[in-house]
Amino acid sequence: MPCLNNSLFDLFTLNKPSFMKFIILLSFMIPLVMLSQNGIVRGSAVNAANNAPIAGVKIFIVEASIGAISDSSGVFEFRKVPPGVYTFRASAMGFKTAFLNEITVTNARSVALSFNLEEIVSGKESEEVVVKGPKFQRNIESPVSLKTLNATEIERLPGANRDVSKVIAALPGVASRATFRNDIIIRGGSPGENKFYLDGIEVPNINHFATQGSSGGPVGLLNVNFINEVDFYSGAFPSNRANGLSSVLAFKQKDGNEDGLITNFALGSSDAALTFDGPLGKKGNFIFSARRSYLQFLFAALKLPILPTYNDFQYKVNFNINPKNRISFIGLGAIDQFALNTKVNEGNTDTAQVEYNNFLLGNIPMQSQWNYTFGVNYQHFSEQSIQTVVVSRNMLSNKAYRYKDLIETPANLLQNYASFEAENKVRLEHTYRKNGFRWNVGAGYEYARYRNESLLNITVQGLPFTVDYTSDLFLSKYAFFTQASQSLFSERLNLSLGLRMDGSNYSSSMANPFKQLSPSFSVNFRINELLALNGNIARYHQLPAYTILGYRDNAGNLVNKSNGLEYIRADHYVVGAEYRTKQSSRFTLEGFFKNYSRYPFSLKDSICLANQGSDFGVVGNEGVKSISTGRTYGGEFLFQQKLYKGFYAVLAYTYVISEFKDKNDQYVPTAWDSRHIVSLTGGKRFKKGWELGMRWLFSGGSPYTPYDIPTSSLIANWNINGVGILDYNQLNTQREASFHQLNIRLDKKLFLDKFNMNFYLDIQNLYGYKTRVAPILLVQTDASGAPMVDPNDPSRYLTKTIENTSGIVQPTIGIIVEFANRKKALPNSVKFN
Repeated sequence: MPCLNNSLFDLFTLNKPSFMKFIILLSFMIPLVMLSQNGIVRGSAVNAANNAPIAGVKIFIVEASIGAISDSSGVFEFRKVPPGVYTFRASAMGFKTAFLNEITVTNARSVALSFNLEEIVSGKESEEVVVKGPKFQRNIESPVSLKTLNATEIERLPGANRDVSKVIAALPGVASRATFRNDIIIRGGSPGENKFYLDGIEVPNINHFATQGSSGGPVGLLNVNFINEVDFYSGAFPSNRANGLSSVLAFKQKDGNEDGLITNFALGSSDAALTFDGPLGKKGNFIFSARRSYLQFLFAALKLPILPTYNDFQYKVNFNINPKNRISFIGLGAIDQFALNTKVNEGNTDTAQVEYNNFLLGNIPMQSQWNYTFGVNYQHFSEQSIQTVVVSRNMLSNKAYRYKDLIETPANLLQNYASFEAENKVRLEHTYRKNGFRWNVGAGYEYARYRNESLLNITVQGLPFTVDYTSDLFLSKYAFFTQASQSLFSERLNLSLGLRMDGSNYSSSMANPFKQLSPSFSVNFRINELLALNGNIARYHQLPAYTILGYRDNAGNLVNKSNGLEYIRADHYVVGAEYRTKQSSRFTLEGFFKNYSRYPFSLKDSICLANQGSDFGVVGNEGVKSISTGRTYGGEFLFQQKLYKGFYAVLAYTYVISEFKDKNDQYVPTAWDSRHIVSLTGGKRFKKGWELGMRWLFSGGSPYTPYDIPTSSLIANWNINGVGILDYNQLNTQREASFHQLNIRLDKKLFLDKFNMNFYLDIQNLYGYKTRVAPILLVQTDASGAPMVDPNDPSRYLTKTIENTSGIVQPTIGIIVEFANRKKALPNSVKFN
């Protein structure tokens, strides 16, 4: 029996003739490739402390033995570089050598590089082991639990279909689940414990059809064409990027092309995207994109019960006012519509499928959602410091309604939900660097409004109950943070101490920032240039979701304020070791322990909300108390091979236990307790633009709670809920089957003069594995589709449980076309040894 998880966002499939046509098309187009060498790489080398240009920096392309030297303005340029993927190395007297890895060069687009070089503390760099390829950069503030992906790694990942949210699942500690959703589950934490930043500006969610009160959704919102790299912190968060409990993801966007207008068209599995970028006068540049999905047409053709549609836009504008001042404007927005396909059963003779479709139609609400984030990031560069001012606004509007039997009359209304969240933020930062010492200090303020109009018919402990209230909440939030880092003993010992305080005027308890004091301490000790020991201990606080803060009873009282709601707290302990080889690879081993306290506990269901957040709808729109405690702990192993002689590979293994105390004060597994998580990614770049990649995923079965069938079968309950009621006396006592799948991707790139094309074939779940997930409870129906009453108990329906499996083969053909209108290429760059 198919289920929502394996049908909701299935991609269009390819039969054998279609696949052969794809291969033949590529064969005919290969002779059209012009082996022109018009790739241009420009960039600058500046002092990381104050953005001052550095003259005489030697920039070297490792794989091509081509070099250039920066001029008095710190600017360098390579001309007529053959298309390909390269490593760039920058070195200068008095500065640490820096690397930029896996930079893709094409004929159509010039590449802009920026080397932020750090000064050597002692005046003479300690002896270095000569490496044959790119180095991994060290981060003093976050020596553990930090992974960085660049644009090339993001775009090529098999099975991700250029979805940044899916790429994150390839990293250690991130669980993969047998669903279509992009829930980011880090080291056993819930999806609502993650924070996202785009060029230093906080973005509440990075997915379409977002789950309000959490962070997941089925389709990524960010356009991969914008992303230059992403820093993924699963611990040791910087003090200026905190207020999360499980992870911080900091996305860095590309700048617009300075040579001329670039047009990029991408056609993928679910949407079409158009991107423009180019110069704005002599001091500015821009990049803008718009995407439109066509899932609604595919789903209608495939006879699926839902018709999702999404649209999004994204932009970035930069202005280099002068060498000392820079300003960037960013924007991100989405419009999502969720309709029902009421004609899905027309002509369908499969009784079981019809029954299941009717179940989905009766329980999925009609939904419309839109959101946006606008922000400005201004930087001023002083002699030894950088001042940053960030101002932004974000808003989410979420509406949903559901009628019994799809009959839209007032008597049949089961759910009518409308809410919005709006935040206005400002953050000031000062960063000082000198002689191996780095100090960051700043403050932030937010003014937020949350409005909720809820009408919901539910059952509580088997009895009908109506939630009917309107909430309008105005909230001020403030934060103070500082972090100091120092390198000692020729940079063999690196220490970092951070401190953050958060507060809110929601209640007198939350208003005291000392109650949300969040210290952190990191240490890195280099035994030699290849081996290092690392550690971090930290405390973090996170404000509960607006759905929790603004929940009111039918009399209009803020229920959770009266219940003494507090910030959620998590204490992190991480130790690890890192070994770097001479061939552009590294091994890391980390152990972690997270201790949770003051987590919201549902008064309605008597469970911790840490178990929720992986479905559509809303999390936290109920009465809670901040009394739950929990823990997650385990270990991670990572082997990462950067591109070396055409090969790349990443092997990540995580063992994690995630558990919270239940209503009986006993530890039980959470819904995120996957235990074993494996991600194996590898690939090979061939000549003439061919590349083949693979990714194998494994995740242990997730716990789930069985149904309370006697209570669910009551006619009064089923007519209101339409779904089975879970038996929380058996919280997470059952487990789904383990999930695993193999994804492969074949790329063919064509580099023409001022024109690039990229064809790709991406196949998810190549061997068609179907995993068993939590079963579904249905009422039995007669030939007309009406529920059948239990003849032995007229107060109940007859019920049945059906098997629920997830997993089909999902092939996708994609095409990316890029046109250029740029300056004429100049003579070749100089070569030096």
